[in-house]
Amino acid sequence: MFENLSDKLQRSFKHLRGQGTISDENIGEALQEIRLALLESDVNLTVVDELVSHIRAKAMGTQVTTALSPSEQIVKIVHDELVNLLGKDTAKFKTASQPPSVILMAGLQGSGKTTTSGKLGQWLKKSGHRPMLVSVDVYRPAARQQLAIVAKSIGANIYEGDLKGETANSDLVLRLAREARREAANFGCDILIVDTAGRNQIDSTLMDEMAQLKKLLNPSEILFVADAMTGQDAVKSAKSFHDLLALTGVVLTKMDGDARGGAALSIRHVTGAPIKFLGTGEKPDAFEAFHPDRIVSRIMGMGDIATLLERAEEKLDRGKAEQFAKKALSGDGFSLDDFRDQLRQIKKMGSMKSILKMLPSVGPFAGMAQAAENVDEKQFGRVESIINSMTNKERQDHEIISGSRRKRIARGSGTTVQDVNNLLRQYAQMRKMFKTMGGGGGIKAQQRMMSQMQGKQRFGR
Repeated sequence: MFENLSDKLQRSFKHLRGQGTISDENIGEALQEIRLALLESDVNLTVVDELVSHIRAKAMGTQVTTALSPSEQIVKIVHDELVNLLGKDTAKFKTASQPPSVILMAGLQGSGKTTTSGKLGQWLKKSGHRPMLVSVDVYRPAARQQLAIVAKSIGANIYEGDLKGETANSDLVLRLAREARREAANFGCDILIVDTAGRNQIDSTLMDEMAQLKKLLNPSEILFVADAMTGQDAVKSAKSFHDLLALTGVVLTKMDGDARGGAALSIRHVTGAPIKFLGTGEKPDAFEAFHPDRIVSRIMGMGDIATLLERAEEKLDRGKAEQFAKKALSGDGFSLDDFRDQLRQIKKMGSMKSILKMLPSVGPFAGMAQAAENVDEKQFGRVESIINSMTNKERQDHEIISGSRRKRIARGSGTTVQDVNNLLRQYAQMRKMFKTMGGGGGIKAQQRMMSQMQGKQRFGR
């Protein structure tokens, strides 16, 4: 989401490269570029003007260290100001002293509120909680059915209640919420997630109902779910809800999309409510806590190695990884079975596109973000199909795969002989590279092999 802003900021910093000192003239040009980059990324105008003003004051003030070049000084100042804008610390998640703690989900229709309720339930389960979900959207039966499906998919408790013959109104909403809280306590659930009704736009009926729910449930958290793709409209909606309900936090959904990212930079400043979670995909586990410093690192082109490592720690099998490394670096190399297993491990971490975008866009990783745009995710499925179409003997010894065998494998996997050849060639290169590294072939040999592999972001290239 932040790639465009990151690229524009990097260009703005170029104006100061080669300059001996920061002056009114060169800082003015750089700040104009920074301001334009933020506005084009849909950051709120008031936020942009305030941010640029702070950057100018610090750049021309005594805080600047002479140990850094002008461009490095501005990069550091912009980084620090963006962290201040988003909040220096990761927002804490509140719970009640007497369970169940109630989390009230607010938001407009289509923002992903129901899906987010399920993702939050999954996230809480991983943290050792026992959540129960309830939908109090009595106006749209499909909404309640959707939440029931979501709850089942993550193995969470759900309270549905008996609404047959009941008239859909605010009294029914309050009764359902009251029953759900009692049911959560009876079942030993320590958290109740309340998915509320959405609207196409904010109206008095919706707001009155939300205010009544807040008074009845005394929630520990009131989270506003905002679709990041809607930009400044999400900021305006969040402010309206915050003015009435005093939101405790915001969840930004669809952060894996191609929106300009301005909402993330504006929403905390405009509403005063911290961003607590990000929705990064459609799957239940595509949900993560919001870390301001990590988001700023992505914006500044520094990547997000911390989140990448956390994801690897959570998704990957450490034992299998160590076994693979030992085998790959030994003289025996590794088989196509091992190769397929590693592909499956990588897929657990998410799309290759999302992984590459977490790498820094500088140094040895320069160009990775751009390469991510060209990744063909379907190619990984084709590679796995090719390996699955081989016999056990072929997977253990690729050198026996003759021309006729390659034709058979291609037919069995629905690919071409060229696809099979490309896979086998790249597999052979990887075996050679690992053998060189494991056998102490020297830095130059390793660099030469890495150079051969560079740029091949997908199989078949």
